[in-house]
Amino acid sequence: MGKAKAKAKQVKGSLKETTGRLTGDRKQEAKGHIEKLEGKAQEAAAKIRKPGK
Repeated sequence: MGKAKAKAKQVKGSLKETTGRLTGDRKQEAKGHIEKLEGKAQEAAAKIRKPGK
């Protein structure tokens, strides 16, 4: 997965997390948080695979 897709996943996760927090839906909030962390991990992996890009 490229950096752009990983970043998009982070943004999507942040939106889910915020929506869950605002609506009081803890499950949605947790899913968003997990998706955001997955995106961060994928972005880090992309940096390791392609240093300097």
